[in-house]
Amino acid sequence: MTWERLETVPPSDRDLEIAVIEGGTIHRVVFPCRRAFGGWIKANTGEHVAVQPTHWRIWPK
Repeated sequence: MTWERLETVPPSDRDLEIAVIEGGTIHRVVFPCRRAFGGWIKANTGEHVAVQPTHWRIWPK
């Protein structure tokens, strides 16, 4: 599955896989996240995630 740039405005109603891609290296978050007002949250708990992702894709099921 292809990574999308954050500028493409990820959906807020879907579980997403988010990542920071630096120097060709992918640093992905290992749990599903959702876009929320003011940032990102863990999809399962609603807990704030302190990350500034550069890319996203739909969480694989």
